[in-house]
Amino acid sequence: MCGRYALYGPLSRLTEYFDLQACADWEARYNIAPQSAILVVRYRADVGRVGQRVKWGLIPRWAKDAAIGQKLNNARAETVAEKPSFKSGFERHRCLIPANGFYEWQVVNAAGTTRKQPWFIRPANDTDFFAFAGLLSVWKSPEGTDVVTACVITTSANAVMAPIHERMPVVLPPARFDAWLDPAMRDTDVLKTWLLPASADSMRAYPVSSRVSNARNEGPELLAAA
Repeated sequence: MCGRYALYGPLSRLTEYFDLQACADWEARYNIAPQSAILVVRYRADVGRVGQRVKWGLIPRWAKDAAIGQKLNNARAETVAEKPSFKSGFERHRCLIPANGFYEWQVVNAAGTTRKQPWFIRPANDTDFFAFAGLLSVWKSPEGTDVVTACVITTSANAVMAPIHERMPVVLPPARFDAWLDPAMRDTDVLKTWLLPASADSMRAYPVSSRVSNARNEGPELLAAA
């Protein structure tokens, strides 16, 4: 799964890495949780790649109310092409979710007690970003407002993640960005072949303070090694 991540930029490097032609205002965040506003990268005709603020927690177009979004923060790579909540988005409404890194919790048993140790996982190259494979949906509220939401696609763990957790976000390389964002690309059989664990050599992980477990805590100190 993916339940918490960080995006702190800087904007100049983010713009260059994702080749953004425009970007919504956003602030550095070190403990981004589901149901909050996040930055996604999408393709807009006649503009190119843009950064847009949306809500994390996908609300399908056909949903009767917004509550379903609280359960749809992630989509599993193994079933994303078939599940009614994700099928349409996977076929034609895809996005990238930029991150400087993400958190995952490892179950640790010691001295007869069990606790969850948080880890921060970041690109091996400090100047790179993760580009999570994401889906978008536009839901019309009862008041008639368009609510744009997103979710993260997850896959099985690679060698770095396996000791920590069995799942991880799908991280797409820059060579896949154009095709992933292209709404005309609707070959889901091909798209599914891209939903694999990232190379273990492309990331590193280290334990951090349990303060990150509280979504109210923020700040760069959360990234410090424990």
